[in-house]
Amino acid sequence: TFYKIGMELLMTGQYFQLMDWLIAKDKKVFVDLKFFDVPETVGRTIARLSHTGATFATIHGNQLLMEKAAENKGDLKILAVTALTSLDRGDLDDLGFDCDVQDLVISRAKRAFEAGCDGVVSSGLEVPFLREYVDNKLIAVTPGIRPVANDDDQKRVV
Repeated sequence: TFYKIGMELLMTGQYFQLMDWLIAKDKKVFVDLKFFDVPETVGRTIARLSHTGATFATIHGNQLLMEKAAENKGDLKILAVTALTSLDRGDLDDLGFDCDVQDLVISRAKRAFEAGCDGVVSSGLEVPFLREYVDNKLIAVTPGIRPVANDDDQKRVV
């Protein structure tokens, strides 16, 4: 069992207390803060986080950012976000990406694997393609799993 702790909890001021408490109880902590900054800053942040006992951390950025995170991860597993599950083709157009979501996810997953990341975060809709086009060793974490009746901001869910 993994305990995913994200951005909203960070803003309560209890983030690191909860993280330390979970780790002290031998729980696996998934730090889902999608680190996105200057590559050197992300690398140093990951290096510090690697000493906390967290199991996973998410990053979201370019090739150099992924490489710096991978270089500094220690035993921490680095998961690169491919495309947020709240994005669809229209959103990609708004962001200036001239491709469909599946192509972007596969491209970003390949780059993450080449950069030394341990896995990716993607919709469950893309996992079969990741297995086919990237590598079976790549960890695929799937957020956005919802009951059918749930009506929130997630667009690519299973």
